[in-house]
Amino acid sequence: MNHPDNSKAQNSSGIKHALKVSVPDSWKIVPLKEVLEQIIGGGTPSRKNPSYWHGSIPWLTVKDMRTRRPKDSIDHITEQAVENSSTNIIPANTVIIATRIGLGKVVRVPFDSAINQDLKALVAKPIVDKSYLEYWIYSIANYLESIGSGTTVKGIRLEQVRSLPFPLAPLNQQKRIVAEIEKQFSRLDEAVANLKRVKANLKRYKAAVLKAAVEGKLTEEWRKAHPDVEPASKLLDRILAERRAKWEEAELAKMETKGKTPKNDKWKARYKEPKAFGTVIALSDLPETWQWVGVDQIGTSGEQAVLTGPFGSNLGKADFTTEGVPVLTIGCLQETGVMLDKAMYIHADKAEELGRYRLKEGDLLFSRMASVGRAGYVERQLDNALFNYHIMRLRLSKNAIEPSYFISYVRGSSKVRDYVREVNHGATRDGINTKQLMEMPVALPPLEEQQQILTLVDEKISIIYEIEKQVNENMARADCLRQSILQNAFSGALHSSPNSNIEVLSSITVAS
Repeated sequence: MNHPDNSKAQNSSGIKHALKVSVPDSWKIVPLKEVLEQIIGGGTPSRKNPSYWHGSIPWLTVKDMRTRRPKDSIDHITEQAVENSSTNIIPANTVIIATRIGLGKVVRVPFDSAINQDLKALVAKPIVDKSYLEYWIYSIANYLESIGSGTTVKGIRLEQVRSLPFPLAPLNQQKRIVAEIEKQFSRLDEAVANLKRVKANLKRYKAAVLKAAVEGKLTEEWRKAHPDVEPASKLLDRILAERRAKWEEAELAKMETKGKTPKNDKWKARYKEPKAFGTVIALSDLPETWQWVGVDQIGTSGEQAVLTGPFGSNLGKADFTTEGVPVLTIGCLQETGVMLDKAMYIHADKAEELGRYRLKEGDLLFSRMASVGRAGYVERQLDNALFNYHIMRLRLSKNAIEPSYFISYVRGSSKVRDYVREVNHGATRDGINTKQLMEMPVALPPLEEQQQILTLVDEKISIIYEIEKQVNENMARADCLRQSILQNAFSGALHSSPNSNIEVLSSITVAS
């Protein structure tokens, strides 16, 4: 195979096109229509006739193009549906591209099928290898997406497809190119599969670290070396006693303001003890110095431990704007922290009306619907932000529990998942209410041990994040290599001998 002649103009065959093409002397650049027998369009049978949609003929849409070799289609139609619509039966192994939704996607389906109006079937002449055509479309997918036009959905016109400058190599060379692409893609796929396994293992390891942390296994040796640490039971007793004392002090101040003096201690009976944890799930044994507690028992003194975000007439769609005070949503609760990219916004005046829903640094967030159990920590930059109805705010005593330990507990404890699942038993939609969250059991270690847990977790998780970063970089590198292989293939520069591409693929595998 000759090396590409870079001096050869891309429009040497009379084609003027923004897609740059440079090929060896033995190749030609021709409009795509010259190597096709025909381009077959598709259509959608009437949805008003339900009988059309209970057949055996696969009916492809962009949703079926998640892989380049789909094994079946989501929908199937009848022969009558094909006859009474503009769709067509496409022979097996025909190259099919998306020209509207999913612009640039390409598949070669290994079975006869019908297609919808967003797809086009490219029926190649005998001078073109089908796999060669498929890989070429795959190589220009980004270009096809870039030339799409339209207001709501981008698409490319049929004439644009027909005029695409196609690099026509001799048929025997096409077959060799396809074989070399598949050989190098196989190496690349092996490397990517290995990276995905590493990523999955990291996820499992991270979960194992958090689980060990909140069950006391991570600090077993530390406890042996620190036998005199105040147990969580005494910590809880002190927190509850301090809370009651503050309540009594506040009540006496109220009575004094009104000029009243209590005659006895009966007024103390008005005090409501914080709710203990619920007993809807079986709780496992904890280390001797740990204690099961309810969320309400470790709440901040004088404040509501759990608060659900505003809803209904308090905060509706009409209140949202493009800027202003952020309102946090479930989408903001990410593993890496609370992010604003999924936040909504309201005017400052509206935010003033919702003052009780303002967040403070150190508050904790818990998703109460949809992805129940996501948690997040409110940092200083989120002071005075608000949260919507799908989130509950927890305000816990820092004298009882480290906020970051609570986040680790929610993410790592199987008891949280068991509890959420049990209180939702029989519900049509996932959700947890304020009372249920206040009674959620929390495995509480001594405060000093909580700090040690966070130190150990941070050490291990930081290593995981560093490896994940390398894996993600190599995944991106693999995508670039895939495009490089295709670019070289269709410019005549892809060789079967060991080259830099092969060496880089090997290095990815070793590095992973």
